[in-house]
Amino acid sequence: MKRRPRPTKGDAITGEDGKPRCPWAGAATTALARYHDEIWGTRTDDESAMFEALTLGVFEVGLSWSVVFGKRDALRQAFHNFDVAKVSAMTDRDVDRLLQDPSIIRNRAKIQATIDNAKTMRSASPSLPALADSSTAKRTRAPRSAAEVPTTTPEADTLSKQLKSQGYRFIGPTSAYAFMQNVGVVNDHIHGCFRASDYQPAGQRTTRSPESRTTR
Repeated sequence: MKRRPRPTKGDAITGEDGKPRCPWAGAATTALARYHDEIWGTRTDDESAMFEALTLGVFEVGLSWSVVFGKRDALRQAFHNFDVAKVSAMTDRDVDRLLQDPSIIRNRAKIQATIDNAKTMRSASPSLPALADSSTAKRTRAPRSAAEVPTTTPEADTLSKQLKSQGYRFIGPTSAYAFMQNVGVVNDHIHGCFRASDYQPAGQRTTRSPESRTTR
């Protein structure tokens, strides 16, 4: 019989695989847990991964993360696996077509903003990866609990203003911070989670620093 996830110090949850995770990740076998383990908080400069993170933030405006994540695969299909060049070439006819697709979040403004953001991403300078690098948080103390994870920061406010000045749309401070979390600019895995910056496995004396994170 599978063990139920149980709380650990710092509000982390230990799943049936024995790994402690942030409480929002759920069971180890779910797509959300895999996203938690492999993507959220993992530093990447991959263009499509960064565009996906930006787009998920656009669609999250006014909605919950669980709703947007549930549409993630459909959004990936709708926007050509987040290929920036292909999305930037989408037309009004594509917008009208996607508005008829019940598998995605059918919001004309957000669909159009995604296309416009792809166009901006292709031409903006400094580039999105460069702006992300300039916003990277150099911290080793993980949030002590889920309640301590912020929804925005002064750095996110600055990034939001930079992105807006370049022409990006639907990118307020909260969306900018969600982007920073998704691409590993900040590591908000809470204390006790095996992905946390200060996680120390049993029997080991050393802690993992943010610089030890791998690129997706």
